[in-house]
Amino acid sequence: MKTLSLILTAALALPCILTGAEKPNVIFIFSDDQCFETIGAHGLADIDTPNLDRLVKEGATFSHAYNMGSWTGAVCVASRTCLNTGASLWKARDALEASKKGERKMWSEIMADAGYATYMTGKWHVSVPTSKIFDHTKNVRAGMPKSNNKAYNRPVEGEDPATAWHPWDKKQGGFWEGGKHWSEVLADDATGYLADAAKSDKPFFMYLAFNAPHDPRQSPKEFIDRYPLDRIKIPENYIAEYPDMGTKGVPKIRDENLAPYPRTEYAIKVHRQEYFALITHMDEQIGKIFEALEKTGKADNTYIIFTSDHGLAVGHHGLVGKQNMYEDSLRPPFMIMGPGIKGGTVIDAPIYLQDAMATAIEISGQEIPENIDYKSVLPLLDGRREKNYDRIFGAYEGTQRTVIDGGWKIIAYPQLGKKKLFNLSKDPMEMNDLAANPEYAAKLSEMSDILEKTMDELGDPMDSLTKANYPKQKKEKSDH
Repeated sequence: MKTLSLILTAALALPCILTGAEKPNVIFIFSDDQCFETIGAHGLADIDTPNLDRLVKEGATFSHAYNMGSWTGAVCVASRTCLNTGASLWKARDALEASKKGERKMWSEIMADAGYATYMTGKWHVSVPTSKIFDHTKNVRAGMPKSNNKAYNRPVEGEDPATAWHPWDKKQGGFWEGGKHWSEVLADDATGYLADAAKSDKPFFMYLAFNAPHDPRQSPKEFIDRYPLDRIKIPENYIAEYPDMGTKGVPKIRDENLAPYPRTEYAIKVHRQEYFALITHMDEQIGKIFEALEKTGKADNTYIIFTSDHGLAVGHHGLVGKQNMYEDSLRPPFMIMGPGIKGGTVIDAPIYLQDAMATAIEISGQEIPENIDYKSVLPLLDGRREKNYDRIFGAYEGTQRTVIDGGWKIIAYPQLGKKKLFNLSKDPMEMNDLAANPEYAAKLSEMSDILEKTMDELGDPMDSLTKANYPKQKKEKSDH
């Protein structure tokens, strides 16, 4: 068997002409609700992720990966639809309908065209049956684990531990439904498939989608115990109440109701404790997948891409959810490891997390179809390109818009007639809003123009930032 030991430029600068067992395998690992800061090797948070750290040390990190936003409160639905269709935010629903009619191929189908066996397990949350577009599937989850009322508006300091909600209590269902934690089920599914794939010469594409660390944030007690509250730090940009929360700003919907109002440092510490514990538990399962891959003998010819569908606030800016335009909610981690990729590489050029799709297609040796709006990250690694995008766009329903350009960021609330301006180069935590500062009036105007231009280029259904007309959206039949 021939392995790809050539440098990345030679191996991937041109479409691969290898066939069968020579083609690189691709494993895509996808978490849910994971903020970019939650990788231990990044040094941004005190969290244990030894297996994800391996991707950082032996592969490449894209430090500024973004989700483009959402047309619905279920941000994960929009993100995953964009990812699997390859269409940008305002095109994705039409692209999905075309896929349902067989008029547009989805990610797995494109990989199959290159001769890949395709496999999926875990969270899907896209309204196309996985059985129609993957060769093999197992334990497909429609959305988030079922929660209950005890998981909301908590914790309250001094509550009775006998009646409090506990992440390790299997009677609460959620991740424990079925008797085994869903992250462990996914690891079992993935390792089982890898054992079978070891016997085949056909290259494989695996889509492994964890539900973790989405709430209800449940994990075995031993993982909670690894994060005593005195180990948990409150985010520097924590505040008790976000001033622009409401139907015309950041919606006070399901995610935001997990913690009490006003926020308390105690409640945020507990939520971060449970968030980190669930990520560390997931990381342990990822380690099992890595070990199983090594046993196949195919690890040297396999690319692993890891990202999440978006970030999550969990205390930043007084917010808990992802229905906002701040960095912690827009940005997930993004790492790639595989043949020819130099370990410890860090790329700061911004990308969209959905670039994972185009990257896998390039790895498969195919030309990226013209109807794919995202770009492979490989040219950023081998020097063919310095950046994938001139600017980054974000949106949430009819209430929020953002654009990032040249280290500057504007967040607009059209229905409130309000804008925020941040110099991300100097203020990465977005704590110093410059919009009302007369010294930055010209920059605010410039960024407003760039935002409106980008909205037009991407087919945004909102008329403009001054005419906040936005068509009513059909409610998604799914959780948030």
